[in-house]
Amino acid sequence: MKKKTLDISYSYDFDLLGIISPLKGYKMAWEINNCLNTKLVKDKDLCISFKKGINQNFSQFSYSGEAWVLKLFRNKPLESDQSKTTLVPEFPHYDFILLTQSDDPTKSNRLQEVLRLIPSVELVAFIPLGALKAKDYFIFKHYTWKGFLTTKPKS
Repeated sequence: MKKKTLDISYSYDFDLLGIISPLKGYKMAWEINNCLNTKLVKDKDLCISFKKGINQNFSQFSYSGEAWVLKLFRNKPLESDQSKTTLVPEFPHYDFILLTQSDDPTKSNRLQEVLRLIPSVELVAFIPLGALKAKDYFIFKHYTWKGFLTTKPKS
């Protein structure tokens, strides 16, 4: 019997920023909300299945507006998880990963400059998507260009 393979190519129409800061997740979301006049809110934890059957939970905060989508992830798993796996293993030194999606490509540059003004942020840098093996972790089923769908899936 002849095998057939399905090749799927995703569109990575978002940018990732790595943030180094000693803040807790809720405090970082609060600081970003104050700087950008957004409303990042706590979302359901992101659960990633790694090799060898290891499941890790990462806290996340979300905001969806008219002009852009922001998702703030903690790069390290929750304290209840015992493993030392990070969300972005290529960049374990980042404390947070900020996903930005916008119809304006210059917004990420301005966002990076604004985040550097937060006193407790030590470093903000772009994460090149080409260097990531784990970039598929950031593709979500409910992800759209104008933001997140407001309808809940049928149970």
